[in-house]
Amino acid sequence: MSRNEAEWSKRPQFPQTHYVNSAIYTDDGLFKEEQSKIFNKCWIIACHESELPSPYDYRTFQHPGGAPLIVVRGEDMKIRTFLNICPHRGNTLLYEPVGNAKRITCIFHAWSFDTAGRCIDISRGKQGYQDRFGCDQAGLREIRTEQGFGGFVWVNMDDGACTLREYIGDAMQLLDEHLEAPLEVFHYHKAVVPTNYKLWHDTNSEFYHDYMHYFNRATGMMQPGYFDRKYTGYPNGHASVGSMTIKYDAYDGSKERGVGWPGLAPGGWVLIDIFPGMTYNLRTSVLRMDTAVPLGPDKLVIEFRGLGLKSDTPEQRAERIRDHNVIWGPFGRNLHEDLLGVYGQGRAMRERSGSHWVIHGREEHSTIHDEVGMRHFYAEWSRRMGRLASDPFAESGSAQRAA
Repeated sequence: MSRNEAEWSKRPQFPQTHYVNSAIYTDDGLFKEEQSKIFNKCWIIACHESELPSPYDYRTFQHPGGAPLIVVRGEDMKIRTFLNICPHRGNTLLYEPVGNAKRITCIFHAWSFDTAGRCIDISRGKQGYQDRFGCDQAGLREIRTEQGFGGFVWVNMDDGACTLREYIGDAMQLLDEHLEAPLEVFHYHKAVVPTNYKLWHDTNSEFYHDYMHYFNRATGMMQPGYFDRKYTGYPNGHASVGSMTIKYDAYDGSKERGVGWPGLAPGGWVLIDIFPGMTYNLRTSVLRMDTAVPLGPDKLVIEFRGLGLKSDTPEQRAERIRDHNVIWGPFGRNLHEDLLGVYGQGRAMRERSGSHWVIHGREEHSTIHDEVGMRHFYAEWSRRMGRLASDPFAESGSAQRAA
C-alpha cells in the first residue's frame, strides 16, 4: 500500500549503520567539511605514470579537495606534483590539461620555474627586490607524491599523512600479483554528472544494481559462483569483492578470449574499492580505473581509464580495446547505465519531499548483494567526519562516540 507524508519520512526501523541521512549527499556545509577532513587527508590518484612518458611531460589535475595541481615528470624522470599556482600573485601557471614544458612560466609577470619546482627566473628581480627576495624563496609548493599499485600516481595534500603503503594496507592483496607488469593507459575519458560522489562510489560498492545491467546479468549473475562472492572490508574504508569467472560468450556468442591478464584465471574478475572514491576493476583482459573528483555536493567529474600491458603487441592491444569497449567504451552497455542510475539518484536527493533516508540494509552473509560494502564505507566516513552518516547534525560528541 502507498504511504502518506508522515509514513514516507519516518526513520527506517534499522540500526543506524544500515541507513544514511540524504543530507550527506546534498548539504554544502558537509561537502566543504568532506574536502577538509577526507579528501585533503587521503591518498588520491591523479593520473598514471604512462600518461607522462617523457621528461617535462605534465598533466593538470583538479584535486577533489579543491586545489589545482600540476603533475610533471622531471629531467631526472621523477614524477612530482605542485600547486598550479604562481607564488607571486597566485596566478594559474598551466592552463592546458596536458603538455610538455621544460620550464613553467607564469603569463602574468613571467616568473619561471623548472620541473623540480625551483624558481629559475624572476623578471627584473634584482631591480625590484635588490637583496631582499630572490629565486631561492620563490619555489613552487610541492605536494606529496608516490607511485604504486599498478603504476598510478597518488597525491596527498597532507604533509603529515601516512605513507601510501600504510594507507592501502592489505586492501590490494587480491590484485597485487596481477599488477606487477608495467601497464599503459589506452583509453581515457571523463563524465560530468549532476550527482554526489558518494552515490557513484555506492554503485561500485554493491552489486544489487546488476539488475540494471543486461550484460552483467548474462555474463555474471546467471553464472556459477556469482552469489558466493564475499565482501572483505579493510582499514581506512577500503573493500574488495572476491573473484569469479565471467562468461563473455553468454552475451556475444564469442569463443574463448584471445588475450588474458598475467596471473588471472580466464574470464577472471576482481574489484577493489579504495576510499574515498577510486575503484580498481580488473575483468578478463582489461583493468578499468575510476576516479571520482567532486566539484560540489551535486556535481561530479568521473575519470575513467582503461589499461593494458605496456608489452602488448598490436594484436593483443586491439583485443583488449575490444573487450573494454564491449562493456565500458563509448558504445558499450554498463557505463552508460551506471551513469543514468547515479544521475537519477542525484536528482532524487535534491527533489525528494519528506523522505530523508537512504537504506543500506541488505544482509546476505557479506556476499555479493549484501550492502556491507556501503556500510563499511559510511563507517569510515563517519569516523573521519566525526558525524554519523545516519544523523550528521547530531551533537559532534555523541556522533563521534557512535562512530
